[in-house]
Amino acid sequence: MAVAALCAAAPTPAPAPISPDHDLPIVEANDNRTPAGVLTDGVLTLRLVVTMARWYPNLPGGPFTEVPVFAEEGKAPQVPGPLIRVPVGTELRITVRNALPDSTVTLLGFQSRPAVGVDSPGVAPGQVRAITLRVHQAGTFLYAAMVGAMDGETEQLAGGLIVDPPGARTDDRIWVINIWSGGTDSSSRQALTINGKSWPQTERITATVGDTVRWRVLNGSKRGHPMHLHGFFFSVLSRGNGMVDTSYSTEQERLAVTETLFGRNTMTMNWVPEQVGNWLFHCHLSFHVIPEAQLEPPADGHHALLSGDLGEHMAGLVMGITVAPRPGQLPVPRLNPSRVSVWIREGPPPGAAPRAMSFVVSSDGREPPASRFQVPGEPLILTQGRPADVTVHNSLPEATSIHWHGLELESWSDGVPGWSGGGNRVAAPIQPGDSLTVHLTLKRAGTFIYHTHLNDIEQVTSGLYGPLIVLPPGEEFDSAHDLLFVGGWDGTGGLNRRSSPPMVVNGVAEEPPLDLTMGATYRLRFINLAPAGSFGWRITRDGELVEWRMLAKDGADLPPHRAVPRPAAFRIFVGETFDAEFTPTEPGDYLLSAPSGPSTSFYQRVLRVR
Repeated sequence: MAVAALCAAAPTPAPAPISPDHDLPIVEANDNRTPAGVLTDGVLTLRLVVTMARWYPNLPGGPFTEVPVFAEEGKAPQVPGPLIRVPVGTELRITVRNALPDSTVTLLGFQSRPAVGVDSPGVAPGQVRAITLRVHQAGTFLYAAMVGAMDGETEQLAGGLIVDPPGARTDDRIWVINIWSGGTDSSSRQALTINGKSWPQTERITATVGDTVRWRVLNGSKRGHPMHLHGFFFSVLSRGNGMVDTSYSTEQERLAVTETLFGRNTMTMNWVPEQVGNWLFHCHLSFHVIPEAQLEPPADGHHALLSGDLGEHMAGLVMGITVAPRPGQLPVPRLNPSRVSVWIREGPPPGAAPRAMSFVVSSDGREPPASRFQVPGEPLILTQGRPADVTVHNSLPEATSIHWHGLELESWSDGVPGWSGGGNRVAAPIQPGDSLTVHLTLKRAGTFIYHTHLNDIEQVTSGLYGPLIVLPPGEEFDSAHDLLFVGGWDGTGGLNRRSSPPMVVNGVAEEPPLDLTMGATYRLRFINLAPAGSFGWRITRDGELVEWRMLAKDGADLPPHRAVPRPAAFRIFVGETFDAEFTPTEPGDYLLSAPSGPSTSFYQRVLRVR
């Protein structure tokens, strides 16, 4: 995905009000629990209308925008659009009336499933179009509309089309991502929502330890969204492009903590909460979850970014989850935890970067010397099955936090100020000069991340992210054969950068050649913690791809059918980790690179095999 497109998600804040029209209906946030239309004898009859309405993505009476939306005739307009949910084999008889006074509406997704091409019929102002289709494939799909001659994004005009197989459970939840953006030449506004609301007004999810939670996540926008679940792995059951949905067998299912949904893509997922407390499910593109990701950002933006108030330092594509204990559940004792300290400090910025921050690791509890400073932060190496107590010391002149990305741990230690924990024990930001001890549970070996979860743009791009490696018992980290490639940005220091940022790996764009031994096996651990953008990793020799064996994603081993030798090329998105095994079989120079174009790379490193 183009970096520039992702960066464009950070508009210049300008909360100028839109001229009110009190005759417009009010948009209803659609929780996607009630199917639209009338289903009789295998036929769904549904009458839709595209009409103007007033939309409050946060609180009623708060900031609003007036936009074209879908409604079922005679009912309140909705964002996302009315839910279409039918059994497989149903015939759909749909009419769409265009109630807009002067804009043609182009329909998307109103066709049979599965579908090869995309049918895009137009509906002129005042026109009614009748559509008949039949759905032969069960799955998770989308329908949408585009409004001609309108600037910005009109992706609030999208809804879910769910086709259930015989005997399927229908208690799953459906989450649709919708985006609207627009404005004038001098200002820009946007609303990024899940089921019609922006955090902190998004729906609060409740579950009980041991539940099997089934979600369908639909990206109704054209932007990509790496969706990240805190505290738990989820199983990816299917992936779709809005027109075709591919289900995975039990053997094909894989685990993830972050899954990227490209424009108009969908996924079905299962997860089982195993720890009580508060958790998050959110987009990992920083621009989609910061205070600017709402119609009217707070006036004191810097205060909001550094605040532990859950309604101030996050916005946009975020959902809160509260997990309750199951009856009779007892706490699990923590036996013989290891102890480690992490210092968060600021250092001299490299090059033209405005600031540089770092995590510095100490295994003996003593503060490391000032000369210990690198961007990104130092690797934190821990052991599977042995709990770890990590004391975090904040030497910055501002508040911060640490989120332990991908770890299954207690909620209070998860690192989201104002949210992690529960009841009377909710995590606060780590203030300047203060410290905090968190308790990590290390269930599985793998490649994870630790990073700030406060003032994300400035602190992450300044270096507050690093690799967290959990090794099986008895293994030690061997830096000669265990190779880390941690991707990020080269310090923007704020939100005002409008061009594509410099993307770096291990803090630089190019590293010295690396000597490898022919026939030896190397584990390559890739991490992407940039606020936006992707890294298309590859290894070539004489311009041709060689082979590696894929091992793991997000710290979870891949299923056997995917953990096989294949061409050494893989794209990693924000908030993801990826492990591969590389065994060079011939002497010579190989090139490890992350291309950004036909002739340029974000990063490259020569691998000299002897």
